[in-house]
Amino acid sequence: MTRQELDSLGPRESMAYDVIVVGAGPAGLAAAIRIKQLAGQQGQDISVCVLEKGAEPGAHIVSGAIMDPVALEELFPDWRERGAPVRTAVSEERFLFLSRRKVSKTPEWMMPKALQNDGCYVISLAELVRWLADEAGSLGVEIFPGFAATEVLYDGNGAVRGVATGDMGIGRDGRPTSRFQRGMELLARYTVFAEGTRGQLGKQVISRYRLDAGRDPQAYSIGIKEIWEVRPEVHQPGLVIHTAGWPLDRYTYGGSFLYHMEGNRIAIGFTVGLNYSNPWLSPFQEFQRYKTHPVIRPFLEGGRRLAYGARAMTGGGLQALPELAFPGGVLVGCEAGFLNGGRIKGIHTAIKSGMLAAEAVVPAVVSGHRQDVLKDYPAFFRKSWLYGELHSVRNFKPWMEKKLKWATLMFGMDQVLFRGKAPWTLHRHVPDYVYLQPANQSKPVEYPKPDGQLTFDVPSSVYLSGTVHEENQPVHLTLKDPGKPLAVNLPKYAGPEVRYCPAGVFEYVTDGDGNPCLQIHAANCLHCKTCDIKDPTQNIIWVAPEGGGGPNYPGM
Repeated sequence: MTRQELDSLGPRESMAYDVIVVGAGPAGLAAAIRIKQLAGQQGQDISVCVLEKGAEPGAHIVSGAIMDPVALEELFPDWRERGAPVRTAVSEERFLFLSRRKVSKTPEWMMPKALQNDGCYVISLAELVRWLADEAGSLGVEIFPGFAATEVLYDGNGAVRGVATGDMGIGRDGRPTSRFQRGMELLARYTVFAEGTRGQLGKQVISRYRLDAGRDPQAYSIGIKEIWEVRPEVHQPGLVIHTAGWPLDRYTYGGSFLYHMEGNRIAIGFTVGLNYSNPWLSPFQEFQRYKTHPVIRPFLEGGRRLAYGARAMTGGGLQALPELAFPGGVLVGCEAGFLNGGRIKGIHTAIKSGMLAAEAVVPAVVSGHRQDVLKDYPAFFRKSWLYGELHSVRNFKPWMEKKLKWATLMFGMDQVLFRGKAPWTLHRHVPDYVYLQPANQSKPVEYPKPDGQLTFDVPSSVYLSGTVHEENQPVHLTLKDPGKPLAVNLPKYAGPEVRYCPAGVFEYVTDGDGNPCLQIHAANCLHCKTCDIKDPTQNIIWVAPEGGGGPNYPGM
């Protein structure tokens, strides 16, 4: 149905707050908490609402995760006493370069400081987010899980005045069903966009206000993760292993992590830069191959896989950060691209960005302002340790687009010899999707069949993600031009969407007349956003499905 047809069914109800936060991740919750803390210190009552499209806070969160507690310490100096789920300190680190059968370990003295994890913790980000949500609630923040913000609302001057949640109960045919319920308008003085990487609404405001003008194109990777329960004799709480090299070739950016959590659990994952060029490559299958390496296999053999998930992540760094503030709103966390690729960490940067935004929001609200540009936020950022940290690793991603050994050497020199203060700043010039080469100019990749013990297929993996969507709703993976998959993607790139999607959403099948067609299994979608990023014709647009749908990660 068109917006006009939906409006004819009745007006949307509205609620007004001082601040709306879109997304209950670490950045959004930190912003909400800090607003309440500062308001309380000044004897002010600032109303804050957080919208979360997942069934609960943390349901859609995927991260490695190693956390530097520096920002959490600023947000809650007594986080230990409060019972934050941050318990397993890093006890040992190994950085390995893999070939098919061999491994070489980087000596500790050669490790750049950026890659050292002294004082850091192995955590479940989903558990931390749930704890942050409880802390926010205790401060008076209203959190609405299961409500997907799908529309940005603007005032007559073009400033953001809030967001609207999606209509529920729209059938696949676009008509209202018996479950139909209008979405709500949530109006605010200021709106904090904290949807995570490639957020639907954040993408729109970046385009509308040209916030990325003059910036490098954002760089993305897909991260795929499993949690295993392993044999006690191979478990070492706090052991951290990162690898580079095999199974990826020297031209493809990526690597792995293997983190020993508490309770005989291991978080194991694989990342692939979405600027890869070979359309035959499958990040999911590369991850499965990685687990068979002789140095990795022993950790998993005899164990049991508990969970699976995937998420795209930003990595462009400082040069790719868009303008952070615009009329009526701000961008925080991975919505903007604050992840520190050089440190392989983004939790502390997300929390800090949310806090900095809050420190700009509160004085503006107290002073009676609304829907103007919070210029203090980017100013606070430039004066913070967060800016200094991102500046010190600003050349990481540009170097990593070179051959692996050369890139590693140059980034090491950047960090060790210049301590992140090299007198040059490198840049990227084209977005990730441009790199994909035609299939007939690329080498096909043959992947072994899964054994069901160490390696697995996509359907059994998606099952472990807890993904559920209401079947009778419009497909939320939309095509600008329905003809392009058959006109371009299939003949030129051999249908890369069937391989870059880690959930089996896309499938080329034949219709009743024997003609190929693209079938979209939207119910499988993990909300990772890879298709929105990597599609070579930028024809696939991800939009939020009904709130509460998608994965339900228990401990990612």
